[in-house]
Amino acid sequence: MKNYKRKNECDHCVVKPDVTEGENNKGEIFVITLSAVLFALGIVLSNPTWEAILYISAYIVAGGKILATFFRNLAKGKVFDENFLMSLATIGAIAIGELPEAVGVMLFYRVGELLQEMAVGRSKRSITKLLDMRPDYANVLRNKDVKRLPPEQVKVGELIIVRPGERVPLDGRVVDGEAMMDTSALTGESMPRKVKKGDKVLSGFVNQTGVLKIEVEKEYSESTVARILHMVQDAASRKAKTERFITRFARYYTPIVVGFALCLIVVPVMFLGGEFNEWFYRALVFLVISCPCALVISIPLSFFAGLGRLSKSGVLVKGGDYLERLRKPEVVAFDKTGTVTEGILSIDRIETKNGMDESELLKYAAYAEYHSNHPVATAIKEEFDGNVNIFTIEAYEEVPGKGVKAVVEGKEVMIGNTELMVEANVNIGGSNHTTTVVHIAIDGTYAGCIHITDKIKENAREVVMALKKRGVKRVVMLTGDNEGTARKVAEEIGVDEYKASLLPEEKVKALEELKNEGNVTFVGDGINDAPVIMMADVGVAMGALGSDAAIEAADVVIMDDELSKLVDAIDISRKTINIVWQNVLFALGVKVFFMILGTFGAATMWEAVFADVGVTILVVLNALRIFMV
Repeated sequence: MKNYKRKNECDHCVVKPDVTEGENNKGEIFVITLSAVLFALGIVLSNPTWEAILYISAYIVAGGKILATFFRNLAKGKVFDENFLMSLATIGAIAIGELPEAVGVMLFYRVGELLQEMAVGRSKRSITKLLDMRPDYANVLRNKDVKRLPPEQVKVGELIIVRPGERVPLDGRVVDGEAMMDTSALTGESMPRKVKKGDKVLSGFVNQTGVLKIEVEKEYSESTVARILHMVQDAASRKAKTERFITRFARYYTPIVVGFALCLIVVPVMFLGGEFNEWFYRALVFLVISCPCALVISIPLSFFAGLGRLSKSGVLVKGGDYLERLRKPEVVAFDKTGTVTEGILSIDRIETKNGMDESELLKYAAYAEYHSNHPVATAIKEEFDGNVNIFTIEAYEEVPGKGVKAVVEGKEVMIGNTELMVEANVNIGGSNHTTTVVHIAIDGTYAGCIHITDKIKENAREVVMALKKRGVKRVVMLTGDNEGTARKVAEEIGVDEYKASLLPEEKVKALEELKNEGNVTFVGDGINDAPVIMMADVGVAMGALGSDAAIEAADVVIMDDELSKLVDAIDISRKTINIVWQNVLFALGVKVFFMILGTFGAATMWEAVFADVGVTILVVLNALRIFMV
């Protein structure tokens, strides 16, 4: 299959052909095995000359790459990294005749590097597996012929064919055919989803059964898969505070330990009459022990593993910083529609007033809402299910947060909430509804109302209870819906507080007030809640498939509608941060202990190898426990 490089993508966003991870590991295993064999032969042979030749050979085989990097960095003026410490320590050991120890340090260091690479590879695969959803081509219908083209060359409005086994290359709508789609690359959901004519499909879905003809609705650069891939690839570069601290720590730590190692030679030899070889050896041991590999490798690996573990289940986090913030929300605020409810509105009942006929009322409501994409408008239009003569819609005005004004068949129609009716001096009478109610007035006279219902998600209450068990101080619901509906939902799911009838700007103000109480995580549907999502300490977009606003605004994107994944994300975040600090304290504790032993001559190069390579391996394995959450 031909691969196409993506136009309009920066080089670091493109997956370039390279030596595979498996081939790299095979090469490393060969080098380690060869060095180990030479080392073993050096140990068993009693001839001093052959011993020296075999040890030096084993040293060069195991340490050649490290030495080359050391000298290359030295030429550039870049020192004080692990290559510098390992090279300096082992060259010094050779200089004083400690050949076996010099080989042992390099050999075990190389083994440790291999295990680190394998661990990093596992974490990396869990994230880069998402890159499998990158489409390689699109079957485009042009001039009654099907042409295979890169997705970037397909224009909006063109028709593409997706056959069984192929990946949907661009966002669009099915115009012919039906099929079962594997959406797991985007949602983490293993159950296939059925699509038919009129249904929306997203790039990254895999066609499992029938042939589909799809009309393209977005260019590749704006498609769901392109946006997600960019977000995933960018996530690794966004470091958490802990990562940034460790990077700064390592920058100062290494020169300090090198300076201390020099003092360990100079002070005893020049001022205390110590023997040079003995104190020089102690300094070399100290250098090997002090190598900061365990910290430098395990901390980013832990965050990478956390991001990978979440991405595997369809939760995308934009970087380690947001993963770290997610661990301890003090206040969690939910939007209602599409977040704690299913978001699929339907008409419960219709009430008419002043002699209006029910079917006539529905017709005027559907005509007035014809140009609106609001979920309520969609429910009304679906209930009407009739042909709309758009030429009879003479005027249309959307009133943000309140409703719609239109002129239909020469009549002024207003449809919206109570506030819209009050502003127009329309008497709707007293009411205390427990459903969403849309009022309709025709030529200034109240014509009736339509009751809209939205089913609460089955696990919404369990999620609220789980958040409280995890130490969340307050769980709040912010909604633009009416007081009666909001109260009913709030009581059913068990939130501590709710605020109803909020206009978009009022919802932003409500969130600002909540931020005074501590760290706020806001969970919304990612479309009309984009400003609030952006303002929260951690903005979470629910059910964000295909939502540009979600992917742009949110820090955390839950790719399907599974609310319980918010709790999973918090648990994985906490597990990740706990493991990070376990690794920091363990690595520093062991190193400090062995540094003290080395300073007083109670530790040899072999203990130093454990304090460096051994500790590194242990913290790496500890980091991989994140995948067991």
